[in-house]
Amino acid sequence: MSRETILTRGAPGPAAGQLRRVLGVPSLVLFGLVYMVPLTVFTTYGIVTEMSGGRVPAAYLVTLAAMVFTANSYARMVRAYPVAGSAYTYTQQSFGAGTGFLAGWSLLLDYLFLPMINYLVIGLYLNAALPGVPAWVFVVAAIAIVTVLNVVGVVSIARANSVIIAVQALFIATFVTLGWAAIAGSGAVDPLAPFTGDGSLSGVGPLFAGAAVLCLSFLGFDSISTMAEEAKDARRSVPRAILITTATAGLVFVGLSYLAQLVYPSNDFADVDSAALDVMAAAGGQFLAVFFTAAYVSGALGSALTSQASVARILYAMGRDGVLPTSFFGRLSVRFSTPVPAILCVSVVSCAAVVVSLGLLAEMISFGALIAFSAVNLSVIKHYVIDKSRRSVRDLIAYLVLPGVGFAMTLWLWTSLSPRTLVVGLIWMALGGLYLAWVTRGFRRPTPTLDLKE
Repeated sequence: MSRETILTRGAPGPAAGQLRRVLGVPSLVLFGLVYMVPLTVFTTYGIVTEMSGGRVPAAYLVTLAAMVFTANSYARMVRAYPVAGSAYTYTQQSFGAGTGFLAGWSLLLDYLFLPMINYLVIGLYLNAALPGVPAWVFVVAAIAIVTVLNVVGVVSIARANSVIIAVQALFIATFVTLGWAAIAGSGAVDPLAPFTGDGSLSGVGPLFAGAAVLCLSFLGFDSISTMAEEAKDARRSVPRAILITTATAGLVFVGLSYLAQLVYPSNDFADVDSAALDVMAAAGGQFLAVFFTAAYVSGALGSALTSQASVARILYAMGRDGVLPTSFFGRLSVRFSTPVPAILCVSVVSCAAVVVSLGLLAEMISFGALIAFSAVNLSVIKHYVIDKSRRSVRDLIAYLVLPGVGFAMTLWLWTSLSPRTLVVGLIWMALGGLYLAWVTRGFRRPTPTLDLKE
């Protein structure tokens, strides 16, 4: 039976518009893969190489294990609530409006910052290729392009995604070919080095610290859930797309990072933020470095497209139910059927990409992601085991054991983040609590919420 979304403040009138259900499984998978960016492995490659002691693929395997369990939890909750809002909606419906708001607030942290990190690396790599043009020029131009495409609508994004994925697939094939050729010509290579490390660090502590940062690479499956109101047969297509995207991207991340560390078995980079250029030069010289820049920038642009689309829909969901100002965030464009005010808000915030650092952005995105992932794992247990009393042996495995493992792993990764990240992230969460107190007039009024009725 389909669900009708009804606001506790009243159903939206015709002027509010409706999101269009136009996305099937292939488009959703492409959306998630472009959001993740297959080449995102190189965004924090230098940073995680130093943090983990040269064990990036091992760190990715740890992150992938946690993400598989969490992706399964997202798939379970999409079947229960196939609406926009992602972890915000799932936590709200399972634990109440206040907890849902804080989950949504944590999501805002990584969703607002992810477009920024894409704009930042676009400016970084294009400025390296064209040093005569300031990085901020490329950042502002990318923001303008992404904003226009998002305003026009999700179909335009899906079409752009196909081209971007094709370019990255061509680059990956070229990198693999030239990379293995370079390894074969270099003589003795230790195939276990990317898992045992370069000797600079040892133990599981540095490995999990690197794995925690790499959580930002997997936000694509979460972004798919935000498109539930624009998906055909959301209860089937969205869960399938989430699981396919997580497994596919995880294998690509492990494979690319493994090859990269065989090609360039060192953490001595000219610039840790653009360490990928050292890897490409070692694998294929100037040709591959230029090709990488083109493919990576196109991927970052695509990720900015999809990440801005996702956060705009989260802002729309929160505005639609009155947690954020409804008159601004809770409206859709009648002409384009897209949340134009929310899209423009994200674009303005993204301009901060000209001043913030790559390391801080990566860490803060992972902080917000792990909070949201933990909340969704717990939401499965609350919704199915406690509220729905699904307690057969099979149900307990599906709805208690698997999400329980996912929660334990995400919690472990969360505690592996740097002290700076935890402090800044907790300040962000405290600000969310203060805003909620203001909205509810000191918690004397109920938190506005979506009423999802059969």
